[in-house]
Amino acid sequence: GPAILWAGNTISACEMARTLRELDGYQSIYIDCIAKNFETLEPGIAFRVLRQYLERRYGAEGAAKRIFATGTPGSTLHQLCLDQGYTFLTFPETIGGRYSVGSDVGLFPMAVAGVDIRALVQGMRDMRDTLLAAPAEENPALRYACLRRLLLEHGYRLEMLSFFEPRLDYFAKWWIQLFAESEGKEGKGLFPASVEFTADLHSMGQYIQQGERLMLETVVRFARSRGSVTIPHDPDNVDGLNFLAGKDLSFVAEQAMRGTLLAHVDGGVPNLVVTAPARDAQSVGWLIYFFEYACGLSGYLLEINPFDQPGVEAYKNNMYALLGKPGYEDRKAELEARL
Repeated sequence: GPAILWAGNTISACEMARTLRELDGYQSIYIDCIAKNFETLEPGIAFRVLRQYLERRYGAEGAAKRIFATGTPGSTLHQLCLDQGYTFLTFPETIGGRYSVGSDVGLFPMAVAGVDIRALVQGMRDMRDTLLAAPAEENPALRYACLRRLLLEHGYRLEMLSFFEPRLDYFAKWWIQLFAESEGKEGKGLFPASVEFTADLHSMGQYIQQGERLMLETVVRFARSRGSVTIPHDPDNVDGLNFLAGKDLSFVAEQAMRGTLLAHVDGGVPNLVVTAPARDAQSVGWLIYFFEYACGLSGYLLEINPFDQPGVEAYKNNMYALLGKPGYEDRKAELEARL
């Protein structure tokens, strides 16, 4: 599949300059701007800079054929697409971005990247059917939500998502946004964080094992590995690793996970394990729906609305005022006095 570059998730001048330099090295470039109401500064600025870059490179007409946007009908972004001839995809109006993976928002860029989105959506459907059919005492999403609430009541304040596959890094970032934005309000909610094992066992592992007892751990594992690498035999055994010869690396990783789980439990860290069938698109869809459903249930157990994000607007209002956006003049004077 094509190279995927990210922009619009930061306002770093250094990163934008690096992205523009990197784009010069590609023969063919397309943009997909994802912005629900087009009211967030980061994607707005990035889209302006990048579409003008495309216009300089391909001309206005050529650029229009290479620009896609995903937003809500009637928004400024929608009107911009109508005026300029950009392809417009629909962002569901009734949900926040963190719950939008199974819509055009997530499926279009994943399809471009080569992900089997039909399999991913099937995984979401399978999990939906499982959760809607399961009685309460056997419902895995409800059990997960209840255990999180119970541990919160017993003084645990932080939840770590632990994983042993490096490619789950961005999935973990989504998981953090899902729970932080959904539950972090009214002084409630577990603080979500993530760790990649075994890499972070040599850093965060020390704190997890013997630091303050304030965390629980949710481990995401896959029942079947996608790859296979057999550890070879060394006639001289110079590294002392012949006890692993003939074993698959996935077997070693599984034992590392089991050993880590036992050590952390012995160290006073409660562990929850979520096992997906395999490391493939269908299982990722399975995990996405599981965590979205569980997050909604968990929010209701906290007696908060898991689908709004009023706190996110605070920094935006301050930033707009300090940048001199029309309509924020009084707030700008107040903020500058405080600073």
